[in-house]
Amino acid sequence: MTAQELNLDNIANNLSNSSTAGFHRRRLQFQDLIYQNLIAPGAAATQQTTIPEGLQIGLGTKTASTEILQQQGSFEATGNVLDLAIQGAGFFQITLPTGEIAYTRAGNFHLDFQGNVVTVDGNLLNPGVTIPPNALTVTVGTDGTVSVTLPGQTQAQQVGSIQLAVFQNPGGLSSMGQNLFEATTASGEPIVGTPGGSEGIGTIQQGVLEQSNVDVVQEFIELILAQRTYEANSRVVHAADEMFQTLNGLTT
Repeated sequence: MTAQELNLDNIANNLSNSSTAGFHRRRLQFQDLIYQNLIAPGAAATQQTTIPEGLQIGLGTKTASTEILQQQGSFEATGNVLDLAIQGAGFFQITLPTGEIAYTRAGNFHLDFQGNVVTVDGNLLNPGVTIPPNALTVTVGTDGTVSVTLPGQTQAQQVGSIQLAVFQNPGGLSSMGQNLFEATTASGEPIVGTPGGSEGIGTIQQGVLEQSNVDVVQEFIELILAQRTYEANSRVVHAADEMFQTLNGLTT
């Protein structure tokens, strides 16, 4: 029952982030607990024979981990030049106020008062990109090249380049909130490179935003299953309690 309560919490978190840009849903994974070995499998039945299966009684289940499902969310065309989506694998790199690097799939960027490209919380994109205040257009190529056109110029001028990071085990990243992840020993060190490069890094799409990969209908199905499983376990506990009451009545 405790495991299903955590399952409900996880489903609630998925549903609440169904509109969060770049959010990837989590799936709870369970493990069975230790077993009471009333008769060990392979125990000797006689001098010539052994028990083929034994008698083991399980003691329930526990939550083992929450797996981040890395399926790409759907793309929504916004027309905003600073809305960027990653087609394929990879994460944007974000510089935190502490100087540490965090990672995100959310590409809804903005400009701060100095023209730096930042997240909705004001954290800088890494490597930093600064857009001149008099820029007429801003173009981000599929390879991350950022260029602008300025008044009186006919050719675009490159002002920066966006690099992406991939991990051997992206499921090992640790969620920090605010659409950010941090690298861990489980995820491995980031492999940083040019979008569309040979490291298996995806490309960048401008004017498009990756939506959450949460399937609301599927989450409601999971919710119903979790509720029914919880109810079934509570009935088992109630039935066991009634059996003990009957047994106590016999002994007294």
